[in-house]
Amino acid sequence: MTYTLHQAKFIVFIIFMYQDHIQKVIDQAIFVLNQGGVLLYPADTIWGIGCDATIQAAIEKVYDIKGRESQKPLIVLVSDLKQLYSVVASVHPRIDTLLHFHERPLTVIYPQAKKEYQHLAARDGSLAVRIVKSGFCHDLITAYERPLVSTSANRSGEPSPSKFGSISSQIISLVDYSVPAFTEKEITGLPSVIARYDDNGELDFLRQN
Repeated sequence: MTYTLHQAKFIVFIIFMYQDHIQKVIDQAIFVLNQGGVLLYPADTIWGIGCDATIQAAIEKVYDIKGRESQKPLIVLVSDLKQLYSVVASVHPRIDTLLHFHERPLTVIYPQAKKEYQHLAARDGSLAVRIVKSGFCHDLITAYERPLVSTSANRSGEPSPSKFGSISSQIISLVDYSVPAFTEKEITGLPSVIARYDDNGELDFLRQN
């Protein structure tokens, strides 16, 4: 398909306006995160609620909104391997390779969280982390330069929403900022693959769908 000069200029203008709008949304989300607020936002799989992984009061608010028992750990979302290395004690080379080549969203349960993130760890010290490789959530975490905690945007026991329109008004009313629905275009709508590994790098896939 070929475009006239006028059509091409219009397309460029639309792309610029969209990118500018996205940046403004990211800026607002970062402002809320820095204030210890809770976001409603599109992760790479479904809509989630989350906050800065280092702010305990915000994490407690996520639990309250979710109606989740505090003994049940949340997952941590990072944007790249560098951020991953900042939250877990070690990454086995076998897992490093898997993370490079695995195409679907992959949540890995690592044996040990670093000291700064022990407050998010399970009782055995393990920590579930997912690298978000694309989409709004990736861009947000990259710009924020810190990991987020995340859980699905629903009350415990209710269905997980893959579309903004499926999120309950109660959840929307309780968060500090709702990312606009137009950002959800890269959500898969499917839960991530979940794998656990031990100190020897032996993998156990807990969920593959």
